[in-house]
Amino acid sequence: MLAIHPTAMVHPGAQLGAGCQVGPYCVIGEHVVLGEGCRLHSHVVIDGHTVLGRENEIYPFASIGLKTQDLKWKGGVTHTRIGDHNTFREYVTIHSATADGESTVVGSHNHILAYAHIAHNVVLGNHVIMSNVATLAGHIHVEDYAVIGGLAAIHQFCRIGTMSIIGGCSKVVQDVPPYMMADGNPARTRTVNKIGLERNGVGEEAQNALKQAYKILFREKLTIPNALARIQTELPDLPEIRHLLWFGRTSERGLSK
Repeated sequence: MLAIHPTAMVHPGAQLGAGCQVGPYCVIGEHVVLGEGCRLHSHVVIDGHTVLGRENEIYPFASIGLKTQDLKWKGGVTHTRIGDHNTFREYVTIHSATADGESTVVGSHNHILAYAHIAHNVVLGNHVIMSNVATLAGHIHVEDYAVIGGLAAIHQFCRIGTMSIIGGCSKVVQDVPPYMMADGNPARTRTVNKIGLERNGVGEEAQNALKQAYKILFREKLTIPNALARIQTELPDLPEIRHLLWFGRTSERGLSK
C-alpha cells in the first residue's frame, strides 16, 4: 500500500507504484512516475516528465527532474529517466534535458551522495558512485562502475570510462579512460585503478595488460593514435583492451594525460 504523509503534495496525475513511501513536505508533479517501493524521506521535489524505476531511496531536499539550467532551453517536453535501486542523498540535484524530446538518463544501483549535481543530458550508467559535491556538467557520459571523488568537477561533453576513479577536488576537462585513476587540476591519468579492477573481478591477465597499456598511452610520449595502434598490436585481444581502444579512438575531447 502507498504511504503518503498528509503534508506531502502529490499531483492527482502522478503515478505512484505499490509500496511507495512519500514523507513530510514532499512535492510530486503531474507527469511523475514512481516505480514500486520508492521511498522519499522528506522535503523531496520531483517534477517534470520524470520516471523513476523501483526501490529508489531519496533523502531530504533532493530535487529531481526540474527544468535545465542551460540558457539554450527554448521550451518543449524534456525528460528525466532513472532506473532501479538508486540512492540519492541530501540536496542532490538532477535536471531535465535541454532540447525538446531529449532526456537526462540515470541507470540503476548508483550511489549519489550529498550535494552532488547531475546536469542536463547526462547519461549515467550503473553502479556509479558520486561522492559529496561531485558535479557533472551537461552532456557528460559516465560509464558503469566509475567512482567520482568529492568536490570533483567534470567539464561538459566529457566521458568518464568504466571502472575509472577520479580523485577528490579534481578538475576534469578531458575524457578519463576506462580502468584508470585520474587526479589533479587539471586532472591527469595517474595509473591503473588497481583496487577498482580487483573489486569488480577483473582477472590478473587483464590487469597486467592494462598496466602495459597505461605505460604505452601515458609514459612513452607517443601520440594517442600511435599509442593505440601499439596497444592493439602488442597486447592480448581482451575485452578490457578492446574497450580501452574503442574509448580512445572515439574520444572527441582527448584523453586526460
